[in-house]
Amino acid sequence: MLKRENIVYEDNHLLIVNKPAGLLVQGDKSGDITLAEQAKLYVKEKYDKPGDVFLGVVHRLDRPVSGAVILARTSKALERMNKLFKERRIDKIYWAITTHRPPNTAGELVHWLKKNTKINKTTAFNKEVSGSQKAVLSYKLIGRIGEHYLLEIKLMTGRPHQIRAQLAKMGCPILGDVKYGYNQPNKSGDIYLHSRSVSFEHPVKKQKMSFTAPVPNDQIWRLFKS
Repeated sequence: MLKRENIVYEDNHLLIVNKPAGLLVQGDKSGDITLAEQAKLYVKEKYDKPGDVFLGVVHRLDRPVSGAVILARTSKALERMNKLFKERRIDKIYWAITTHRPPNTAGELVHWLKKNTKINKTTAFNKEVSGSQKAVLSYKLIGRIGEHYLLEIKLMTGRPHQIRAQLAKMGCPILGDVKYGYNQPNKSGDIYLHSRSVSFEHPVKKQKMSFTAPVPNDQIWRLFKS
């Protein structure tokens, strides 16, 4: 069950949740409980709603990733938020921790990504290949403690495993992300990638809004809290 501290924002149209790492957003063949199911239960119990609760998933995060996820509480809000995503009018900022120093303190990465659905892994190429999609992000180094580097990442496109694949291609795999080249997993199976904030125009109120998701209460994340 979602806890109150997981709720970043809610109104009659939207629910923004700080997803714990390790939790699926939507169901897969594992049959494990999902963020969407927990969020529906939260709304049902809090507002004493009879019957089924509508809650649309606007976007997803990979299972081992934590941070802000936008859910829509009405079909109208879902339709409008989907349109904002399609038009790239939602700004998403991520934080990632790596133990490899990036070649530059800031930069833009442009690759062509191709996903292998059989192994659920994306490969980044320096030039276009058959079946690939262009992927663009910008990054900057915003913190360092010892051999841990904190990167802030802004997505210009939204591709499967984009940040994980592009940072690995740069030579900076995310801490714990063995699928993309890090040398050892974290004990929890999670990776140090966090959806830090989302900014957009509210689908009904038409106000510019920005929401920040606190980082996990983890020893390494706590090092960078200041």
